[in-house]
Amino acid sequence: MESRVKNKYSEQELAEFKVIIEAKIAQAEADKALLKSAYMNDENNGTEDTSPTFKAFDEGSQVMSKERNMQLAIRQDKFIRDLKNALIRIENGTYGICRVTGKLINPERLKLVPHATLSIEAKSMQKK
Repeated sequence: MESRVKNKYSEQELAEFKVIIEAKIAQAEADKALLKSAYMNDENNGTEDTSPTFKAFDEGSQVMSKERNMQLAIRQDKFIRDLKNALIRIENGTYGICRVTGKLINPERLKLVPHATLSIEAKSMQKK
């Protein structure tokens, strides 16, 4: 019996990955909305009646928190873009194929990191 190496995922497997990716996009969009509302929220935390020193610390903390939330929102944008690119790869038949080795990426890896474009083998070659 000939053992043929699979070079792409079946339609059924791709449909399963698509469901995972769409769920991750929905969650990422919700997370991004929360982050965006957090850094766009200019509500006062009620420090006007406390000491001026505390107010300065509090305002500095708010600025740092806003910057951090903005950075996280930018990361979410990139994550969403990567997930949407994975959907495009499903449509054009290249999903799950390592862009370095040309081999199929392990399905367990794709379930955890559905936007992956490198196999573990290629990823470890990159680090050397």
